[in-house]
Amino acid sequence: MTRFNTCIPSQLSQSDFVAVFADIYEHSPWVAEEAYQQYQQQGIDGDINNIATLQQCMADILLAAAPDQQLALINAHPDLAGSAAVNGELTSASTSEQAGAGIDQCTAEEFTHFTQLNDAYKAKFNFPFIKAVRGANRFLILADFKRRIQNNIDTEFKQALLEINKIAAFRLNDL
Repeated sequence: MTRFNTCIPSQLSQSDFVAVFADIYEHSPWVAEEAYQQYQQQGIDGDINNIATLQQCMADILLAAAPDQQLALINAHPDLAGSAAVNGELTSASTSEQAGAGIDQCTAEEFTHFTQLNDAYKAKFNFPFIKAVRGANRFLILADFKRRIQNNIDTEFKQALLEINKIAAFRLNDL
């Protein structure tokens, strides 16, 4: 049972809980708000102070959300190696994740390739390419980008949600 290093969720007020967990899901504090409500009203199956328990609760909230809420959360994510990264407009978690994968070290040619793939992907699916980049590098990410752009929209929508839940798990484990 792995516990959080920076807080004890069961001891947080609603506002503090939401403040701590608001950006686990990129610019989507509604997931943290719903997790807190579920914990307070129904109890969570397991110990909320356990990272895996809270991660599963939050993942279930995302997967049970209405498709328009899910799409809004997908669209809250920045492009990999996109203008937000170049302009320093990413959340600190996204900045760290992209830098950890070496995206900040792209050559001009790689950056152009990322831009072309981002544009083609968004033109096809109407949402950004989402990938949990921790443990990957820019070469693996580009290869996955090229493979996944061949998928249909239903497959990619489901994959985006899966990747978002992976990102959330990494972020929760960092707390």
